[in-house]
Amino acid sequence: MTNPYTKKRMPRLTVDSWVRDRKGRVLLVQRARPPFEGRWGLPGGFCEWKETTEACCARETREETGLRVGVGELLGVYSKPDRDPRGHNVTVLYRCRPGSGRLVGGDDAADARWFTPREIAKLRFAFDHRQIVMEQLASDRRRRRRRG
Repeated sequence: MTNPYTKKRMPRLTVDSWVRDRKGRVLLVQRARPPFEGRWGLPGGFCEWKETTEACCARETREETGLRVGVGELLGVYSKPDRDPRGHNVTVLYRCRPGSGRLVGGDDAADARWFTPREIAKLRFAFDHRQIVMEQLASDRRRRRRRG
């Protein structure tokens, strides 16, 4: 019996991290390569074969920022077919807690920095990351109001 999936075009899986520090700043990386070279986005990347999405999230965040993170709750799945000009990619987003390490852009990130919500408004973003960041900032505000 032949494998029915060998000739089908299928979306690729990516994983991004949503990391905020104690000051409420958001961790972002500046892309070093096309597409969107020089623009900002969430740390993340492609999931490898036999890798869980949680492990991918921790690995990609460490590779791109130098920081180890604790991977927490699933925040969303972003699957618009045209969100990435390289092809149909589906992203899984996790909330992460910052851990040890020294913040530095690495792998395919030219830079890694913390941004306040006010600074974020002025950035040029890659992919659909502006939409994702704005949704998560709003969600975090709602969570704080409910707790507070």
